Amino acid sequence: MKSLRRSRLALTLGDPAGIGPEIILKALAEPSVRAVADIVVVGDRDILQAAYQRLQTAVENPLAHPDDLAILDCQTGVSISLGIGDRASGAASFTYLSTAIDRTLAGEFDGIVTAPIAKFAWAAAGHRYPGQTEVLAGAAQTDRFGMLFVARSPLTQWRAIVLLATTHIPLCQVPQALTPALVGWKLDLLAETLQQDFGISDPTIAVAGLNPHSGEGGQLGREEVDWLTEAIAAHPQARGPIPPDTIWVEPGRAWYETGRASADAYLALYHDQGLIPVKLMAFDRAVNVTIGLPFVRTSPDHGTAFDIAARGCADDRSLRAAILLAAELSQRRSVLRA
Repeated sequence: MKSLRRSRLALTLGDPAGIGPEIILKALAEPSVRAVADIVVVGDRDILQAAYQRLQTAVENPLAHPDDLAILDCQTGVSISLGIGDRASGAASFTYLSTAIDRTLAGEFDGIVTAPIAKFAWAAAGHRYPGQTEVLAGAAQTDRFGMLFVARSPLTQWRAIVLLATTHIPLCQVPQALTPALVGWKLDLLAETLQQDFGISDPTIAVAGLNPHSGEGGQLGREEVDWLTEAIAAHPQARGPIPPDTIWVEPGRAWYETGRASADAYLALYHDQGLIPVKLMAFDRAVNVTIGLPFVRTSPDHGTAFDIAARGCADDRSLRAAILLAAELSQRRSVLRA
C-alpha cells in the first residue's frame, strides 16, 4: 500500500496584538503537536521573536524558539501596541490569512489553522467581513459552507460535533434567515462532512427547534409546525426538532459521564443556541472547523483576548486541539484521494 506523506499545515499568527503569538509558541513547544504534521507559521518573524523574548521570563512552560520553526515571513513591518487591536494589527492579520489561503489554493498546504483575529481591527483596516470563515469561503468561491464546532471530552473521550445553521447575525434576523432550503443544505453538508472527514458512514443528526418547547404545537411560535418539522423529516439522517432546552441534555451526559449519545452530530439553528453548550463543556478545547471548503480549516474557539496579551497566561489547549484536528482531517482526506 502506498504510504501517505505528512500533512502540510499553514498556521496563521492571527492579530499580532493579541494572544496569537503566545499560544503558537506554547503549542509548538509540545512534541506531540509538532509530530502530527509539517507546520509552517504564516506571519511576521520579528513579531514571534519579540514574543519569545518577552515571554521567556513570564511563563514556566516551554516555548518553541522561533529559530526552530518554519516561518513564512510576511514582513508587514507592523508596529503594534500589545493588547490593543487597531488598523495596523488588523491589516497584518488579514495579510497573514490571505497569504495562507493563496498558498493553500496553490497546493502548498493541505489545510490552514488560524489564530484569532479581531473583526473591528479588520474593519478599521478596510476589510469588512463577518469573520475569517467568510473570507475563506469567498476565496474558495463557495457559498455552501458552515461553521462546525468539534471538541473531545477529556473525561469520556466522546466527541461533540455541532453545526450552526445561522452564524453572525442579530437574533431578531434568525427567523427570517432560516428557510427549508437553508436547513436542507446545511443538513446535507453536515452529513457529507461526517462521512468524508469523520469516517461516519451513516450518521444521525439531531436538530434543535427554534422556539421554546419547539413551539408547543404552534402556541409558542409557528416555525416548527409551518415548515421546520417537515424539512427535517425530508432528510433521511436527521431527527427533530428537539426542544432546544433539552437537546443538550444527552450531549452533556455523554461529555461528563456516559461517553455515548444517540446522535453523531447536532444542528443548532443560531449562534448562541449552539455555542453556549459547546463553550460550557469545552471552552478551553473546542475547535472551529469551516466545512464546505476544498481544504481543511480549523481555529481555536476563542478570541484575541487582548486583555491578557503578553501576560504569559494564555491557554493554548484549543489551538493544540485545532492543529491536531486539522492534521487528522487532512490525513483522512489524503486517504480518500489515494
